[in-house]
Amino acid sequence: MLIGILQTGESPDALRPALGDYPDFFETLLADRGLTFRRYRVMSMDFPASIHDCDGWLITGSRFGAYEDHPFIKPLEEFIRAAYAGHVPVVGICFGHQIIAQAMGGKVEKFSGGWSVGPTEYDFGGQKITLNAWHQDQVTQKPEAATRIASTDFCQNAALLYDDRMFTVQPHPEFTADFVQGLIDKRGRGLVPDATLDAAVARIDTPLDRAPMADRIAAFFLNHQTTTANGAEKLRA
Repeated sequence: MLIGILQTGESPDALRPALGDYPDFFETLLADRGLTFRRYRVMSMDFPASIHDCDGWLITGSRFGAYEDHPFIKPLEEFIRAAYAGHVPVVGICFGHQIIAQAMGGKVEKFSGGWSVGPTEYDFGGQKITLNAWHQDQVTQKPEAATRIASTDFCQNAALLYDDRMFTVQPHPEFTADFVQGLIDKRGRGLVPDATLDAAVARIDTPLDRAPMADRIAAFFLNHQTTTANGAEKLRA
């Protein structure tokens, strides 16, 4: 199954040579799960010609705010709505989670409670999943089409499901401990309160549930493909 990675941001210059860029992270995270990938730098206005150019889409994180005025924001929102209408599956991570919610009628803003950084435990309907966080922006009002499937006391809308068409999460399953430590060192100081960063460093080696979340993302894509294929078979019968 071919997944188009819609890149909306990039890792810091100081970290990229050793640790890679956002599409690299996702290709590593989702390796050996029946998926292949094609990259589009939508932040540079490199958009697919059609929602059907790939079998599914994954929208990355970004240092930009979904509510900010950048050239790629409106076209990306239009692409998201078109994919939803066309039943092409989309996964959104962090900024991807937020821009999908905004495109679908929800609200995204800087959270008055501040930042969430480092290993964080999320409640997925009674299943506890620990993933790295790095965000201040949040989906503060979910779209009507979305069902909340994960939350924390800090982040109410931590994961949303739009029937079988879109699955979005606020945390970063693609972020390793090394990368978050790098973000703290190279991007965080002076941006995020020191107390928040120091607390994240103290728990940086907390085991993460990256593989279970990767399995969940892959299953979302592959099950949609299977459902679509079965539906086509029924129509031909």
